[in-house]
Amino acid sequence: MGKIHASKISKKNIFSRFMEPTRVERLGKKYIILLLCFIFILGCKKDVENSNNLDTVLVEEAEPILEFGFNLENFIVKKDTIKRGDTFGDILQENNISYPKIFEIAEESKDSFDIRKLQVGKPYTLLCANDSLQTPKCFIYQPTKERYVVIDFQDSIKTYTSYKPITYVEKTASGVITSNISNAMDEQGKPFLLALRMSDIYAWTIDFSRLQKNDKFKVIYTEKYIDDSIYAGIHEVKAAYFEHNKEPFYAFEFETDSILGIRDYFSDQAKNLRRAFLKSPVSFSRISSRYNLRRRIALYGNRVRPHKGTDFAAKVGTPIMVTANGTVVESAKRGGNGNYVKVKHNATYTTQYLHMKSRKAKVGDFVKQGDVIGYVGMTGNTSGPHVCYRFWKYGKQVDPFKEKLPEAKPISDSLKIEFLEYIKPLKIQLEKVNYPIKPIESDSLNNKLKENKLIT
Repeated sequence: MGKIHASKISKKNIFSRFMEPTRVERLGKKYIILLLCFIFILGCKKDVENSNNLDTVLVEEAEPILEFGFNLENFIVKKDTIKRGDTFGDILQENNISYPKIFEIAEESKDSFDIRKLQVGKPYTLLCANDSLQTPKCFIYQPTKERYVVIDFQDSIKTYTSYKPITYVEKTASGVITSNISNAMDEQGKPFLLALRMSDIYAWTIDFSRLQKNDKFKVIYTEKYIDDSIYAGIHEVKAAYFEHNKEPFYAFEFETDSILGIRDYFSDQAKNLRRAFLKSPVSFSRISSRYNLRRRIALYGNRVRPHKGTDFAAKVGTPIMVTANGTVVESAKRGGNGNYVKVKHNATYTTQYLHMKSRKAKVGDFVKQGDVIGYVGMTGNTSGPHVCYRFWKYGKQVDPFKEKLPEAKPISDSLKIEFLEYIKPLKIQLEKVNYPIKPIESDSLNNKLKENKLIT
């Protein structure tokens, strides 16, 4: 190396030489920069992963309010019921529809719906323009919970009838009789209509006025709901079991004619539960006096005064049903009978219903089993509200409860095998329905469990 002369080295050069980084220092800086880049890249990757793991928040749009096939959010909705004196024209005129327009709507819709037949108490809906005038665009009338009539006059005038969506929900019920079936249903929070349906099903085989304490029942039925929320009653009873006086009675609904849609109830032996005559002409009544040819009455000096009828006690106004198909041969008010109706069923049987408050059937009327022919009263010789039910066989008055009355036709041999297969799962389902535990029984069970130290 050449010699460096001291004279050629200035202070600046010395300082620059001193400050210039060595090779090691330069390499160190490079590694630091690379390390920082690597850390930065890792941080970015983690941020991306974290962003991917964030919960996605979706803003859901509110579902439109739909009814009668319309989006109600597009209208101002006015709901009311038909009041006495209301007419279709009055309702629209009060809501700013002119009479010429009302007349046009009435004329266009008359072939589809008679606007004069609006019933008091029935609900209606007006769909009005969503503006300051609120002019009606559509009139919707509901004659029943399920059915509604739409008169749409938004553009052209259209009138049509439609039905709300119906849902059927299967349910089960059971009970133990302490007084009557309606009380047993009420104790379980079941509708009274279910008790009525049960009494109808067993009307030919069980006298519901003579139920015994500790009789039991189970039932599989479906309830009907409109728009999934509005209760619309009992749809059908699919199967039932009634233990009366320790004797079992099954009932299974089965269609015997798919063309005509005929359905009936049959026992587990495929026997029709229906008989030619109902057991009682009134629902949920009690027998206050039986057929008795040797009855003595103190009022008449304790003399024998035969009672050739069966008295069913019931409240004044209770509907009286004819017990079998037939023709009304008498409908009058006479002497001790009071208001009465007499029905001839065929050449063998005739029935009579006495002491009515009022009569609904007239001479010559053909009445079907279960039709209301009058109402319970106290006319004629009677000490309380009841219907005296009289029964003739070949012209002689007899006790219907001691007669072997004709039964309805059983299932045909061609359908019997199908029926027996159909009821198998229903019978198993009935067996799985538990009877309610009475409070006394429940307390007794708890005491036994405590005694055995199974509960504290």
